[in-house]
Amino acid sequence: MNKTSLNTLVITGAVIAIAIAVNQTVRFSALNNKQEARERCYGIAKAAQNDCGTPKHSCAAQSDRDGDPESWIMVPKGLCEKLILGIKQMNEEEML
Repeated sequence: MNKTSLNTLVITGAVIAIAIAVNQTVRFSALNNKQEARERCYGIAKAAQNDCGTPKHSCAAQSDRDGDPESWIMVPKGLCEKLILGIKQMNEEEML
C-alpha cells in the first residue's frame, strides 16, 4: 500500500467517524428536546414550591403550607393520578 492510498484510507475513515458522531449527536439532541405532555397536579406541592397562583394568592412559590389542595405543580401527564394526594383538576366550587 503506497502513501497516497494510506492517506486516502485514513481521511475516509475520519470522515465516516465524524459523520457517525454528528448523526448520533443530532439524534440524542432531538430526544432530549422532545417535550413531554404535562398537567397540573393539585395538593402535592410543598410550602412555597407551587407553580402558579390560586384564589388565595397570585403567584408561584406563595403557598404557605404543604399539600395545599388549591396549590399545584406541573407533572408529567398521568403521574398525578398515581399519587395518593394528587388531584388532577379542581372543580370551580372547590376553588372558591
